[in-house]
Amino acid sequence: MHLLKLSLGRWKFAPGAWPTLAAAALIGLTLSLGNWQMHRAAYKRTLQARVDAAEHEPVLPVGAESVAKDHYLYRRVEVRGVFDPVHEILLDNRIYNGVAGYHVLTPMRIEGSNRFVLINRGWIPVGKSRNVLPPIPPLMARLKIVGIAVDPNTRYFELTGAQSAGRVWQNLNFERYAAGSGLSLQPLLLQQLNDTGDGLVRSWPRPDTGASMHTSYAIQWYGLAATLAVLWLALNLKRNTNNDDITD
Repeated sequence: MHLLKLSLGRWKFAPGAWPTLAAAALIGLTLSLGNWQMHRAAYKRTLQARVDAAEHEPVLPVGAESVAKDHYLYRRVEVRGVFDPVHEILLDNRIYNGVAGYHVLTPMRIEGSNRFVLINRGWIPVGKSRNVLPPIPPLMARLKIVGIAVDPNTRYFELTGAQSAGRVWQNLNFERYAAGSGLSLQPLLLQQLNDTGDGLVRSWPRPDTGASMHTSYAIQWYGLAATLAVLWLALNLKRNTNNDDITD
């Protein structure tokens, strides 16, 4: 069964109904996926513009009152208080200049309150053996920390059922950490910027929302849609071997 039959000189074009419907469905699907990726790219560009603008905005204070996370994300913030080393954890497998190490995450009790904010204080090397954790200089005095506020609920890959062991965690599961520590936490993770004399390395990559990645994916989907259309045309365009086939 053919949808139509066209004579094009020495060529005939007679696409079948089912192959055409299948091609149309696949082309429609790939175009819709391309459009979705373009919408994501536009959203990520808007978000990246917000991230870039945040670098030039005033520093925001974080106090005892619970903050709105979206208002603080990617902003420079400052908090005053005292570190709580009892609930300090280390994130494993963090690499700096090709050397394996840990990120040191310590909660800070915000001055004048029972609320805490989790601080990523920086990187420290593993040392000679993983059986012995590296010594982390305790900071017991009242401090002011300046940092970049990021989302503590970053996506990550973790094997099903994987649990964190003691102070060493593979990844930060913020909800699990809050439940296990019993601390009242602000919904932020601060990447510390200022020096507090603890010897930790603080080198944070510039936030990239990944707009270019979505644009690249969209181009691939559009390219696949174009390829399917060309294949459909090529497979249904054949040399005319019998003129009667065109006129019946």
